[in-house]
Amino acid sequence: MLKQHLQFKLSQKLSPQQIQLMKLIQLPTQAFEQRLKQELEENPALEPGKEDPVSAEDDYQDSYDEGDEGEVINADEINIDDYLSDDEIPDYRTRANNYSGDDEEKQIPYAAGISFNQYLLNQLNTEYLSDEEWSIAEFLVGSVDESGYIRRPISDIMDDLAFTQNIFTDEQTIRQVLKKVQQLDPPGVGARSLDECLLLQLERKESSPAIEMAIEILKKSFEHFSKKHYQKLLQKHDISEEELKEAIGEIEKLNPKPGGSYSGSNKIVEHIVPDFSIRIVEGELELSLNGRNAPELHVSKEYSNMLAGYKNARDKSKSQKDAVMFIKQKLDAAKWFIDAIKQRQQTLYVTMDAIMNYQKEYFLTGDERNLRPMILKDIADLIGMDVSTVSRVANSKYVDTPYGTKLIKDYFSESIKNEQGEDVSTKEIKKILETVIRDEEKRKPLTDDKLAKILKEKGYPIARRTVAKYREQLGIPVARLRKEI
Repeated sequence: MLKQHLQFKLSQKLSPQQIQLMKLIQLPTQAFEQRLKQELEENPALEPGKEDPVSAEDDYQDSYDEGDEGEVINADEINIDDYLSDDEIPDYRTRANNYSGDDEEKQIPYAAGISFNQYLLNQLNTEYLSDEEWSIAEFLVGSVDESGYIRRPISDIMDDLAFTQNIFTDEQTIRQVLKKVQQLDPPGVGARSLDECLLLQLERKESSPAIEMAIEILKKSFEHFSKKHYQKLLQKHDISEEELKEAIGEIEKLNPKPGGSYSGSNKIVEHIVPDFSIRIVEGELELSLNGRNAPELHVSKEYSNMLAGYKNARDKSKSQKDAVMFIKQKLDAAKWFIDAIKQRQQTLYVTMDAIMNYQKEYFLTGDERNLRPMILKDIADLIGMDVSTVSRVANSKYVDTPYGTKLIKDYFSESIKNEQGEDVSTKEIKKILETVIRDEEKRKPLTDDKLAKILKEKGYPIARRTVAKYREQLGIPVARLRKEI
């Protein structure tokens, strides 16, 4: 049997310079500064600041053009990758830090203090423990995760103590030591489950009818409580709605992750530096690129003079030729890096300017209902660039607006048709959905079916499963879990 197989394959081979430019475009401001610092350290032909009145670049170009023809290095022989880093792009996603060009950014890269586990061990020093108990307690503290829990079964801990610590004990002894660990601060630490964590905290509080009822509910009806089956709780414990409300109020004051509240854990404190700033000036939008993205750089005059000296030398030794090859490589890399930074700067500004104008109504009002449906291709077509370039700008850059500092990619969204046949942003629908749920009767939360009907009445005909998807994306639980007394 004869088979015919036709395959079309489109491949685009990017040069090392193009690849490195794409990487530069992707870097947010703070990571770009680190990349710039690295380049300055690795390439002595690249210098910070303004050029001297006599252009070092012109000197370099003269030396390059007028040198011996046979000794000019072909561009293909210059490996730009030798002078550019392939480091992973740092992920700055935790906290916004507004920055203007005149501000000096002050960072504290590490939180002060000791580790969470060491904090617990220090408290154990005040307890009277035998050598064996201390070893077990130390092991238990080492098993506490960042949320403050010990999530491993006692039997597994007993086996690990035997195999790794050469400590042969029984489960009862481990449980006795665990009780001492669970008396440490913060309250709830060392718990093996959520209900145990909450109980440990309640047991430290001053007794009251509400506290006692809260303890009883957690001990006897935790499943009903977690699923918000309030009627079953009222019947089982034979209490009034007010008594139940007070007991649940006490539980809601507790910390489900006691480890997370400890500020002494040595974690890197990362700051977001906005890459752009949008301001409203006399009713018009004004865009600016963070000045830290446009550093002043120039090609080293000293290195250019070295080339000139070689050109004028009568006798050219092999070592001199090797040296000049090195110099030319560094000068080429420096000149390329300066051009790449300018290209990066222009690409960032043009892309963000297109996004700002596309979403002009939103940026003028701050009302998310005014966000137009916008996909990467919309902006790519406007500025005549590739979709991947727009993606690199949007996915890693932040913009400081009058309404807060936000990730640019958050302004992109798909669209659906409303009853009038108009395209509306899914963000607009999510905002309306959020508002409807916020204003619902908490004793009788709206099901996804009812939410779908309300949205349809407002002119957004979407299916129940789509409502469920949007609700989950907003981090809103199902109706049953939103119920309040």
